[in-house]
Amino acid sequence: MFSRIMKQSDKIGLPPGTLMHIGEKQDRDVRISVIDYDEENYREKDITRLEECLPLKETPTVSWINIDGIHNPEVIKTLGEYFDIHHLVLEDVMNTGQRPKLEDFTTFNYVVLKMLYMDEGSIVSEQVSVILGPHFLITFQENDIDVFDMIRDRLRNSKGRIRKLGCDYLMYALVDAIVDNYFIILETFAERIESMEEMVISDVSRDTLQEIHNIKREMVFLRKSIWPLREVTSQLERGDSDLIDEKTEVYFRDIYDHTIQIIDTVETYRETVSGLLDIYLSNLSNRMNDVMKTLTIFASIFIPLTFVAGIYGMNFEYMPELGFRWGYPVLLVVMVTVGLGMASYFKRKGWF
Repeated sequence: MFSRIMKQSDKIGLPPGTLMHIGEKQDRDVRISVIDYDEENYREKDITRLEECLPLKETPTVSWINIDGIHNPEVIKTLGEYFDIHHLVLEDVMNTGQRPKLEDFTTFNYVVLKMLYMDEGSIVSEQVSVILGPHFLITFQENDIDVFDMIRDRLRNSKGRIRKLGCDYLMYALVDAIVDNYFIILETFAERIESMEEMVISDVSRDTLQEIHNIKREMVFLRKSIWPLREVTSQLERGDSDLIDEKTEVYFRDIYDHTIQIIDTVETYRETVSGLLDIYLSNLSNRMNDVMKTLTIFASIFIPLTFVAGIYGMNFEYMPELGFRWGYPVLLVVMVTVGLGMASYFKRKGWF
């Protein structure tokens, strides 16, 4: 996060639309793949020259151009010139700190989403930028890992209605895949929270507290990534854009319902995690009280014994008990009796 803040400062004073990559540094080459299809035909290939994308702008088929890697300004600039994409949009594409949003530029729609997936037990966030045109759909990803494999399989095997409909339905399918993957993330959180509920009761340690804070921090990040999606899906399902067919609006309405459900679940989990923190602090306080109670009981038992020992530890010359032959054992018996008596009294009171 701090590297992105430092990178943002590098743009201060630059003209609007200056292409500068803001995000995790990448050393690999940009990979460009194209899927061109209609109901009868299907073609998929990786391209090495951007000039091959130019004819796809006017073809009547649906063309999905996927860019894996947004760190090369020349690639982004050239592609933007080919498809008449506004330079401010290209600037946002290269800035991975964007919040989910939808912008309508009449000739194309620009959508920003956060794609989340699990990698070795941790959540990975990747920004996905989608540009919807009349006959083309361009997606920009930070790397070549995504959740679109099922969409590609449906296109290859012509399953469902995806090959029969246009670019707007393809965008719906991609957004739906991203949103559906949020449910997998939430299931993972549900399992972690459930295990934490048991751990908070049985294990009051720094590791438990650290895990609670980790979950709480990740829930904040998850909410920040998902909450703006509500506005995006609401705009899509209203059908304000001419590029989205009326038949597709009902599918975006389904995504909107899923988004509301996900947001409600996130809010519930956030409250649960806050409750776990309260339980942890309460349990820690109770354990501290038990320790203090035990110490107080021992101190209460030894106070009268210390008093007796203090009296007979004084060095006065005329103490009649000092000459008593059985004084020492009698005093020990008295002290043991007092200690046991107080312990018995505390036991009857249920103090230990």
